[in-house]
Amino acid sequence: MTYQETLNHLRITDNKDEIDLDTVHGFLSNTYWSKDIPKAVVEKAIQHSLTVGLLLNDQLIGFGRAITDYATFAYLADIYVSADHRGQGYSKMILNALFEKSGSDQLRRMLLATADAHGLYRQFGFTDLAKPESFLEINRPNIYQKHQSN
Repeated sequence: MTYQETLNHLRITDNKDEIDLDTVHGFLSNTYWSKDIPKAVVEKAIQHSLTVGLLLNDQLIGFGRAITDYATFAYLADIYVSADHRGQGYSKMILNALFEKSGSDQLRRMLLATADAHGLYRQFGFTDLAKPESFLEINRPNIYQKHQSN
């Protein structure tokens, strides 16, 4: 059974068949966090994540995903609302759906990375890392541009 909530011609769903790959790819390939991401990578990420789409009159205007085991951990990624629909609280709807669907109240840890939306995420309880010295990463910020030149 899929998650679905309807409000004033807005519909949020976790049915992957309703998430338009071309629309998601078009947006993500132009963001600072996944510039030039190949469409096949977006498709694979959607298939292996909890995803939600925000539809207005059945047109995808927002998207979000969580990489999660549904028991202990989730990483939020690719939260977006199309430019012409921002500032109306739609990103909060996406986050609420991801939190509900992932069982976030039972997870030990949730993470995300953002360069510009700290205020939004702080409203949901996110804080700076308590012990940043405990976290390590492998970071390949230009991976999609490098693969295109090969």
